[in-house]
Amino acid sequence: MTVSYRWPSPPEAWPEPLRREFADRAGNGRVGSRLVSETDRVRVWLLSLKPGERIGFHTHVLDYFWTAVTGGRARSHYADGRIAEVAYAPGDTQHHRYAEGAFMIHDLENIGETELVFTTVEFLDSANPPLDLASAAA
Repeated sequence: MTVSYRWPSPPEAWPEPLRREFADRAGNGRVGSRLVSETDRVRVWLLSLKPGERIGFHTHVLDYFWTAVTGGRARSHYADGRIAEVAYAPGDTQHHRYAEGAFMIHDLENIGETELVFTTVEFLDSANPPLDLASAAA
């Protein structure tokens, strides 16, 4: 299965360094700090951010869920220009599904005072094929 994506341009209102990073990393399928397990059915990621740390822009195309292992606060920038700040509690979980050709691009910055840890599980049998990790920016 092949899906052709048209990545959006970064929002005009963002500072130039953020716009440049968004453009450079659109299509980056590395959705966590470290890929800890992969089978023919799932990819399991660990995302760990110390206070002030950030994972750069990455793209979700696969159905997935994340669970907060620790609590904390984070800020994300989204492709539609939205900037969201969220407080997480241990055990918070959210599920996402993507139709063929659909995707989400965002970053995540720990704006709290404690380490923020998530587990993310992507389902490889989603409507979209997985993005190539070998060519993705780390």
